[in-house]
Amino acid sequence: MLRLPFRTRVWRGAAGEFSGSGTGASMDFQDHRAYAPGDDPRHINWNAYARTGQYSMKLFREEIRPVVDLVLDVSPSMFFTPEKDKRTTELLNFLTDSSLADGATVRIYAVHGDAQMSIDPLAVRAGKWKVDIKTLSPSDPSSPPEIHRLPLRSGAMRVLISDLLFPTDPNPYFRTLGQKQGSPIVFAPFLETEANPDWTGNYDFIDAELKSTHPHRIEAATLRRYHESYKNHFDQWKQSALRHQTPLARIPCEPDLMPALYKHALPIRALEASK
Repeated sequence: MLRLPFRTRVWRGAAGEFSGSGTGASMDFQDHRAYAPGDDPRHINWNAYARTGQYSMKLFREEIRPVVDLVLDVSPSMFFTPEKDKRTTELLNFLTDSSLADGATVRIYAVHGDAQMSIDPLAVRAGKWKVDIKTLSPSDPSSPPEIHRLPLRSGAMRVLISDLLFPTDPNPYFRTLGQKQGSPIVFAPFLETEANPDWTGNYDFIDAELKSTHPHRIEAATLRRYHESYKNHFDQWKQSALRHQTPLARIPCEPDLMPALYKHALPIRALEASK
């Protein structure tokens, strides 16, 4: 019932079912023009010829296949709990399956720091990619995903799946996703316990990327600073997304996938209804 917002843009590329930038052979009449030698005689307007004695051509809306580049952040924080692992996997499966079902040409890239690999879209459901990504060896496991290294295609709808839990300026990410007439969209899975923790007392915190343990005592002031920092971090991402006219859908991990997408992705046009 939901898919990426393919109808929101004009496409260029191979034959398919979505509006292109030129004329083609669909059943949707667009315009007419004078006949020129070499034109397809199947598109001659014979009714107009009977009236005027002049050959003219029917022009139809070009229908083409969308192009989708999916970029999956596979840093360990994306799989830190069973709930987040499941939501990350569901988002990848949904975006891949729905795009293929609409005839899109899909490429998938897994990125961890400066390491990257391709994932076969047809093999996503088998889940083998989860084993394959373990072979990625970034020079710094805690570094942000370097998506600017990816061979993103011109004119593609570029979808980043990432929890965005890394310190960086968001603007270069949106510029990379939008360059060469790209259409960027961001899906950010998150845990309620990550966004609104109720910690108090002594804890051993685990660095998801480096696997190191850090003991801390959490007082009320400490928890307040965490909440402020977390909010400020995502406020920067939201402001940058608005500046670059990019839908940024933060998807909670706790509810079922489809209700979460209807509530958080559809209203901001990160997705559209397929019917």
